Amino acid sequence: MSRKKIRVLVAKPGLDGHDRGAKVVARALRDAGMEVIYTGIRQTPEMIVETALQEDVDVIGLSCLSGAHLELFSEVTEGLKTKDMENVIVVAGGIIPEDDIPALRQMGVKAIFGPGTPTTEIIEAIKKLME
Repeated sequence: MSRKKIRVLVAKPGLDGHDRGAKVVARALRDAGMEVIYTGIRQTPEMIVETALQEDVDVIGLSCLSGAHLELFSEVTEGLKTKDMENVIVVAGGIIPEDDIPALRQMGVKAIFGPGTPTTEIIEAIKKLME
């Protein structure tokens, strides 16, 4: 019996123009057998939610280095709720202060990865969240 491939949307919300890390993660997820859709930079939360809906993704990986993560990630998680997509798992990466992690968890972000997190750790976390 073949399992459905995990579909992951890797997204860069806001004005953050640095996407090397997001591209590295997207490639690693793809190499691990996941289907990956990468939005590119400067996406609005609404664009991310709409892409997630259209692509029928299981997971959204948000990457933010600009410091606007609380507002942007909140808009994404709220957008998912309005579209009845609470079943989509949201994970996050980037420069996220330790103090902001409880607020991100409160809004529904299931895993948070800081700079230098091994891609193997991200892959395993997504697989575990999908079980």
